[in-house]
Amino acid sequence: MNTLSVFRKIAVAEGLSYVLLVFIAMPLKYWADMPLAVKYTGWAHGLLFMLYIVFLIMAWVEYKWSFKRTALFGVASLLPFAPFWVDKKLKEDN
Repeated sequence: MNTLSVFRKIAVAEGLSYVLLVFIAMPLKYWADMPLAVKYTGWAHGLLFMLYIVFLIMAWVEYKWSFKRTALFGVASLLPFAPFWVDKKLKEDN
């Protein structure tokens, strides 16, 4: 597996963990008094977010992406559904 394919997989997993955290775990915490949902989903999301950033930097260096593209993909990690767009964009580029 090359850096780009791993980054794409991490982007999808990170996006999924973010969606689960915001739309499933947080409501469970506040409306159903289930704080462990956020604890475990948040932990997984945090790990995937760090991997996303590491592989984003690795791809930036390896594929000589512009700063603008790298920054855009970095900002995408902060929005719930944007990592899915990153995966789609990278798939189209290959």
